[in-house]
Amino acid sequence: MTGADRNTSPRSPLVLLFRHLARDRQGTSGIEFALIAPILLMIYLGAFELSVGFNMSQKVSQATGTVADILSQKTEVTPTELDGMKNVALSIMAPFSISKYTLKVSGIRVTAPGVGVVAWSRDEKGGTPYAVNATVSVPSDLTVLNTFVVRSEFTVPYELMLFTPPGIKDNSLSIMNLSENYYYRQRVGLGISCSLCR
Repeated sequence: MTGADRNTSPRSPLVLLFRHLARDRQGTSGIEFALIAPILLMIYLGAFELSVGFNMSQKVSQATGTVADILSQKTEVTPTELDGMKNVALSIMAPFSISKYTLKVSGIRVTAPGVGVVAWSRDEKGGTPYAVNATVSVPSDLTVLNTFVVRSEFTVPYELMLFTPPGIKDNSLSIMNLSENYYYRQRVGLGISCSLCR
């Protein structure tokens, strides 16, 4: 059979159909988009969630430092003033709406490098998280004896969107606690008293 005969020989319809499908490129971009779109969506949502989480973390740090800074400028505090510190923290956290959080403020006298004694303490519920005269640890760089410091501890839960599939409520990865601790040395005087805190 010559080359001309091979070129003009009849082909089966099935072979022609497969060859036509192999050459057809219509719909390729749609398939590529269907494969790439979920990945792009996850990258976008992940970047959005990271930016929100970073912003919220900055506000937690700012709120914690502000509470300690305000109290460190006083020579005497009352339970009412200490209870009002949660309003300060929540105002700084705006526009984030915080329903569950923990806030602890404590007055601590440094008795040795890295060691302090609690003079008073208060939490967001008006309780006493640390007993008076309890020994607590403080940063080791606080080496001046009888220095009075205010410690503020603020913890806010942050709910992650990407780890909460629809219909699944109990997911340990869905909540991440953003927390910060600040120590501020007293600005004026030798101590901050709270005679009504006991």
